[in-house]
Amino acid sequence: MTKDNADLPELPEYFGNSFINRLPPVLSIPDALRVLTSLPIHRDEERQYPSHLRCHCLLRLGRYFVPMERHLQLEVRLSALLRQGYVGRNPTTTDYLYRLHNNHERVLKKDLSAAVHPVEVTASGFSLIGCSGIGKTKSVERILHLYPKIIHHQEPFSLEQVVWLKLECPHKGSVKQLCTSFFHEIDKLLHTRNETRYGSSRLSVDTMVVHMAEVADRHALGLLVIDEIQHLMRGPGASRDDLLNFLVALVNTIGIPVMIIGTPAALPLLQGAFRQARRASGLGSLIWERHADDATWNHFIDRMWCYQWTREPTPLTNDLRRVLYEESQGIVDLVVKLYMLTQLQAIQLNALTGRDRGERLTVGLFKHVAADAFRLLAPMITALKRNDLAALQKYDDLQPLDNYVFQAFQKAMMRLSSDSAGTAAEPPYPSPTSPAKDGDDAILASLEALGLGRDVAKVLLSQARMENPGLGALDLVAIIAAKLRERGPEVKPVKARRRQEKILMPLTPADLRVIVSADASAGASAYDALLTAGAIKPPLWDIAV
Repeated sequence: MTKDNADLPELPEYFGNSFINRLPPVLSIPDALRVLTSLPIHRDEERQYPSHLRCHCLLRLGRYFVPMERHLQLEVRLSALLRQGYVGRNPTTTDYLYRLHNNHERVLKKDLSAAVHPVEVTASGFSLIGCSGIGKTKSVERILHLYPKIIHHQEPFSLEQVVWLKLECPHKGSVKQLCTSFFHEIDKLLHTRNETRYGSSRLSVDTMVVHMAEVADRHALGLLVIDEIQHLMRGPGASRDDLLNFLVALVNTIGIPVMIIGTPAALPLLQGAFRQARRASGLGSLIWERHADDATWNHFIDRMWCYQWTREPTPLTNDLRRVLYEESQGIVDLVVKLYMLTQLQAIQLNALTGRDRGERLTVGLFKHVAADAFRLLAPMITALKRNDLAALQKYDDLQPLDNYVFQAFQKAMMRLSSDSAGTAAEPPYPSPTSPAKDGDDAILASLEALGLGRDVAKVLLSQARMENPGLGALDLVAIIAAKLRERGPEVKPVKARRRQEKILMPLTPADLRVIVSADASAGASAYDALLTAGAIKPPLWDIAV
């Protein structure tokens, strides 16, 4: 046992198993709460920093993590899942050697079910399902990082133990892609060449599968995590079934615990296949619904609200609580990003307009930012408000929101940095105190009616304002429309195809066509004509006669 584990009682099923004893100790609830908590750095004097520096401080909120009851429950299950899988793979017993013999047999026969020794399988499967943005992946990764990824063993034999490995489900449900991704990640960890040896596209699926299972067992893989399992829904039925059957075989035959993470879109798939397999749901599954507006949610908001980088702190009121929940619908990722973007908006308005607005966080500001930042997610938010589970299955990716937040902070840092250097900058959002921006929505709507995209319309409107300051909305629309007419349609010139004339070669008397056509006019057959001209030879029996 390690020094950290020396003062803890040892369970009899874990005794003498170096794969388990080299792991960190099993955590109590208070210990798990302490090690999982991640609070961003925050100092009061940072409120007086320049605006562009405070934007960098706001990015710390992306690492804000406060464990809730569901996270502690997940930690307990992952801890048991990992250790129970090693119970049947004790390296000090002959059972482990039998496993290596079985792997050799599988490689020879290219059959995952081939075995020469019966072995005990103690592994289980586990699934975590929840809507996008609820914090599934981030929570699992935070718990997994409590464990080392690699442990080097010298006794009873030299071995590199891979404690856990996390992969993303292939977009088309391909077993080959999953195997290639597995070999790639193993090679990055152990500096091996498995991808070169076993990841070739020339190898069959059966060959790659048995080698993946053999490598996983040889390195005592403790837990395989497959994220974004809903990608299987996009793949053809055969590939989807093959991948699910392979994951079930890893649990039932090889004895490697498998955890799958996905959105509700994957529920029909798992209920129909994965959960029905033997031991595939040994530790059950967790369904993470969005948070209710209750004490747990309020505790999360209370702790998050402490991290403000505005000039003046805004006290948290019941109205602010309500607008945060209404605009995020209990989705942790959404409420954190909304809090970041609203502070960013308050800081920008104060810095770029040149007016001391106090940088206050108000209900109206939260609603304005949510309407702009969550425009792409409006159907998802509406489905959450209606609790429409069927509609929610369509929205399994918050990547566009992540990109939006990243771009918003990039633009803000550039504008605020130039402003601090004395360069005029344009406010990032329409402000009621800025008369130059009055009527922008109406102008943009008119330009969109002309067939322009909103992003192109914004660029054209900015150019028209710069060239014609002080003009009204109707005049600006007229100027932009005139520019579009002057430009004319953008039609790519079509290159005329050059026709290649066929050059006819003159026919010679020896040409077969000439011989046949000449004698055909005299009533001779083509065969007789060619025979007479010596173009073909007579049959052997005619020569003999």
